[in-house]
Amino acid sequence: MRMVAEMGGLVEQQIAHAFDALANKNAALAYQVINRDSAIDALQSEIEDKAINIIAQRQPLAIDLREIISALHISNDLERIGDLAKNISKRTIAIEDATMPTSLISGFEHMTHMVMGQFKTALDSYVQRDVDKALAVRNGDLEIDAFNNALFHETMVYMNEDPENLVASTQILFCVKNLERIGDHSTNIAEAVHYIICGYVPESERPKGDTTNFYPLNA
Repeated sequence: MRMVAEMGGLVEQQIAHAFDALANKNAALAYQVINRDSAIDALQSEIEDKAINIIAQRQPLAIDLREIISALHISNDLERIGDLAKNISKRTIAIEDATMPTSLISGFEHMTHMVMGQFKTALDSYVQRDVDKALAVRNGDLEIDAFNNALFHETMVYMNEDPENLVASTQILFCVKNLERIGDHSTNIAEAVHYIICGYVPESERPKGDTTNFYPLNA
């Protein structure tokens, strides 16, 4: 659990720094986010190796086995979130000196705060073994999807108003989609916590409200 929590802390920093780099057009910070991703990958590999060794040597059962399996799933989601933060930083570098309207940056900031809140609650639910927090994350993903849809369409309008905005607006669309995916991975973490505590993943269909058809490139 300690290593998973440590990995979560690093990923949380990556998300925050990726947003700061975009909002302030800070290419140096964006490069830092990109370069620090290797530390997250290394932690994931370490968690996987330790989990495999425990399973092989101790042959855990019941909740102990669920703990190990969930740690593997959660570390994979954390690694993917780290990749998405890195991807946002790559987009920041691509935007360079393009002028972006304040409303788009403000919208992106608000969505980042929403996603960060979901992510932190998901991590707290894991550390505290709090099933209510895990379910709150799962149910809260719908709100992120709704804001993602609104910001997506606002960016499309801005793009259509002036063809010169096409390149920068396209990069922003990718960044918004990356944030939405971070929210999805946070929900995956919450469902893994539910599995640890209750022994099963919630059976009801996950609430989903994303209607956009714009998908990010692989990190």
